[in-house]
Amino acid sequence: MYRGRLQRDLSLWVEKGLLPGATADSLLNEYDSRPASFSLGNVLMILAGILLAAAILLVVASNWEAIPRLVRVGAILVVIWAVHLAAAALLSRGATTAANGLLVIGTLSFGGAISLVGQMYHLSGDEQTVMYVWFAMAVISAILFRSGVVAAVAGFLAWGSFGVYLSDFDTRWIGFDPWMPPIMAAIVIGLVRYTGAARTRHLAYLLLVGWLAWLYALHENLWLATVYVVCGMVALVLASVPVTPLARLAKEAGAAPAFYAFLMAIIGLFLLHFDLDKGGWMVLIGVVTLAACVLAIALQGRDNGGVRYLAYTAFALEMLYLASVTVGSILGTSSLFLFSGLFVAAVAWVVIRLERRFAAAHREAEV
Repeated sequence: MYRGRLQRDLSLWVEKGLLPGATADSLLNEYDSRPASFSLGNVLMILAGILLAAAILLVVASNWEAIPRLVRVGAILVVIWAVHLAAAALLSRGATTAANGLLVIGTLSFGGAISLVGQMYHLSGDEQTVMYVWFAMAVISAILFRSGVVAAVAGFLAWGSFGVYLSDFDTRWIGFDPWMPPIMAAIVIGLVRYTGAARTRHLAYLLLVGWLAWLYALHENLWLATVYVVCGMVALVLASVPVTPLARLAKEAGAAPAFYAFLMAIIGLFLLHFDLDKGGWMVLIGVVTLAACVLAIALQGRDNGGVRYLAYTAFALEMLYLASVTVGSILGTSSLFLFSGLFVAAVAWVVIRLERRFAAAHREAEV
């Protein structure tokens, strides 16, 4: 998809005389020389590793009653060490895909080893502790082998740890464990920066969003939703304004930080609609929502498609909501949709004008 768009842009620039044809061909050849972001062989190799690891875990679950304990422990340790040593050998030869498959087997088998030892020797402990140890091992493996695939496994284990906690404690806040999801998310983000596994950062951001949503479900306080709105918009501004120290880090991380910051603000505004659903408050919250959408488009709309479409969607839905609560009692259903459509069209026209103005200002600044 991107290659086709790049080729069309290069052809257009060549036709307009902005770029020599030889340079355009060189740029396209350089892009084609890069390793593909998606490879069916890589995906199948990782799936094979997961299936083999699942087979090992199922064998462990059978408890091997007829085999002596020391033999069982020795066998699982041999598997773990063997796959890691083999992965190291493959990495030294440049066989990254096969090495990542073996690392997945080793990381998942480690969880089976913990379960096996606890099962055989009736060791005290709980599933939450197992998840913490498993996650820590995955983090160490990802660092030692600089493996983005193992970093992704660590991201899923962080989700699994959060799920185990919610299941064990019936979604209640008990002890220090509820603080572990954001800590794990921060560790996964660090792994992303170290290993270069860009897509894995979404697991960390979504874990933070899920944790914040659970936090609100525990308390359902107006101030908490307000904090989400304020912090989300502040984070969006910090990630967008070039003079802030966080802007450089956010730019290196791509579009995700700004998108999830704005998503958190939108979630907070959505929650405020339920907390303040009567009187003049709903109109005020509606105006704040519209203003937040316009600000998001002004800051990130040009370069960040996720923020742009989220802002457009939230803006349109908010306009329909305001129309329904302010004129719905006076006008009929057809009139409601007519005026809502006119409102959205008018505001879309204003937004398009703003986008063009910001784009022109950006071009002038570059010149």
